Amino acid sequence: MRIKYLLAVVGLVLFNPLGAAWAAEPVGAAVCVKCHDAEERPDNSKTAHGFSTDSRVPDCISCHGASDDHAKNRRQPGAKGRPLPDRNFGKTANTPAHQRTETCMTCHAKDAKRALWSGSQHDAADVACDSCHKNHDNQDKVRNRASQAEVCYTCHKEQRGQMNKASHHPVAEGKMSCSDCHNPHGSAGPKLLKRDSLNDTCYTCHAEKRGPFVHQHDPVTDNCSNCHVAHGSQNAAMLTTRTPLLCQQCHATAHPASDVGTLTGGTAALNSAGMWQGRSCLNCHTQVHGSNNPSTTLMPAQRLMR
Repeated sequence: MRIKYLLAVVGLVLFNPLGAAWAAEPVGAAVCVKCHDAEERPDNSKTAHGFSTDSRVPDCISCHGASDDHAKNRRQPGAKGRPLPDRNFGKTANTPAHQRTETCMTCHAKDAKRALWSGSQHDAADVACDSCHKNHDNQDKVRNRASQAEVCYTCHKEQRGQMNKASHHPVAEGKMSCSDCHNPHGSAGPKLLKRDSLNDTCYTCHAEKRGPFVHQHDPVTDNCSNCHVAHGSQNAAMLTTRTPLLCQQCHATAHPASDVGTLTGGTAALNSAGMWQGRSCLNCHTQVHGSNNPSTTLMPAQRLMR
């Protein structure tokens, strides 16, 4: 009997801590995985949110809140179904957009790219982080350059049409993405451009158009959109209007009928309409963005020719 008694005491001493641990209720995010197991949850193991061994990575409660009523299925009188978490996300979420964004900004506010989110166009339009991003999925389309534009086109349908025109930036070809020019999280420039102005953004790639030139073309230095459509156009070089009609919007009397004969070496009978329709302004005025010809008296320098 004494041996059995001793064995029982030893068993209680050795195994009681384990038994208490087995019997203890799960706490924190461990409560969530009782129902939302790995087979149900989308795979996000390849994302920063999926590294569960990193103490800096948020867990379920960090984003969705403690959600006691949801976890314990405490329904309000007359309510149907399990109560929702304290904060829920997605297209059918009843959590206000600013609260969903604040949840993400708890960690991401330190990033300089998101410093200007507050008051930005997307913030003012009640666009939340989860309107574009998917945290529980390895395939977040907006973070993939090849599929990013599909997410942007969900709202920006006019830009989708422009990108499908004959002359466009190579977004559909995968050589560019919307975020090459825009910072969707906020910017000091117009239209969420990454630079302070449209011209500075264009010069990021088109540095040869920056200048300064000896002879500037005023519309160019003012705004690139005076002549170009940024996302795409039916005209060559994404021009707003084909030449020479584009040039004639400002230079309506550049070549009157009286001097066309001199220009062509023919007679004055050739009217200006024939001259314009037969040839483009760019055949002669090749340096439309600015000329570095040092002459201040000869016509080629003053007229943006070589």
